[in-house]
Amino acid sequence: MAAAAALAHVGRPRVHLADSIGKPDLALLFPRAFADWRVDRNLPILLPAPDVQAKLDAIYNQVLARTYVNAFGERVMVSVAYGGDQSDGTRAHRPEICYPAQGFQILYDERGFVPMQGAALPVRRLMSRLGARHEPITYWLVVGSRAVTSGAEQKWIELRYGLAGVIPDGMLVRLSSIDTDMKRGHELQARFAAAMYASMSSIDRARIFGSR
Repeated sequence: MAAAAALAHVGRPRVHLADSIGKPDLALLFPRAFADWRVDRNLPILLPAPDVQAKLDAIYNQVLARTYVNAFGERVMVSVAYGGDQSDGTRAHRPEICYPAQGFQILYDERGFVPMQGAALPVRRLMSRLGARHEPITYWLVVGSRAVTSGAEQKWIELRYGLAGVIPDGMLVRLSSIDTDMKRGHELQARFAAAMYASMSSIDRARIFGSR
């Protein structure tokens, strides 16, 4: 038992991936304008309650919340959370877990892909509802350099890094919109993600969308 404990201690990951590749500045990494989309300056910035903000600060190194609007008045809300340590203590909080905790019902939950200039981004699509508010959601989580959509995939990627002695960072990107038509909302979010991807350098794409 003592030998096993010693081996476990020696094999514990100690090197943070973020220390070698650098932590991103989310406000700069995500463009304020691209293609037909611009940050909507007419909407007020809604700050979390103090207790919620305290929890976010404890879990994540950075958070970003923006609403983008295009020439047709269509809006997409973007919420990003970045953590430099994706070990068990700071696991990114997935929407299918945190939305119900805020009183939302999850009416639909499916994994899929968004085409990205010859590539395919794995995403998870949800439909949530809180009273009269219907909110289609598309999200993905980048752990290290890989985009994942489930807790099992997240654990597998963390294990692969851990075997190399590395603690990966993680970025959760959530797109949502207010729409009773789920299919229309998800299609809007797919177009938004593809347009953002097309506007970026290969380095920025890898941080936000992963490299597969």
